[in-house]
Amino acid sequence: MKKKADRLNTIKMIISSKELGSQEELLQELFNEGFDLTQATLSRDLKQLKVAKAASMDGKYVYVLPNDVMYKRSSDHSAGEMMTNNGFVSIQFSGNMAVIRTRPGYASRMAYDIDNSDSKEVLGTVAGDDTIMLVLREGVTPALLRQKLTHIIPNINQK
Repeated sequence: MKKKADRLNTIKMIISSKELGSQEELLQELFNEGFDLTQATLSRDLKQLKVAKAASMDGKYVYVLPNDVMYKRSSDHSAGEMMTNNGFVSIQFSGNMAVIRTRPGYASRMAYDIDNSDSKEVLGTVAGDDTIMLVLREGVTPALLRQKLTHIIPNINQK
């Protein structure tokens, strides 16, 4: 049996990578990833993750994670692939801002992880499909930010 934390991360990955409008569709995607759960369990998980429904670009209502209301999705990767590969491509700095480039579909999850890391160096993030803008606290150096983000992006110092 897979752990709840794995299931919650997989739900986030699926919602970030596919436009799903029903719990039945999400249950099927979870089953494809190796999770066998009831609709009641899924409903509790969605509530815990604060998942909502919002209109997508084509007007249908789909599940979204908090702060992802008009998120452009890419379905090129399975949730399992996205969980084993963080998708990091590069990071660049300008003043008290940083821009992280990711493979398509990875930025939202990475920004979510950064926002929830309680990092004092990052004031906030804005994520698209493959780009994250970080606003840094005054005085934060690129080296310090890279060091603080290594637990989220292990390969941040390699590029």
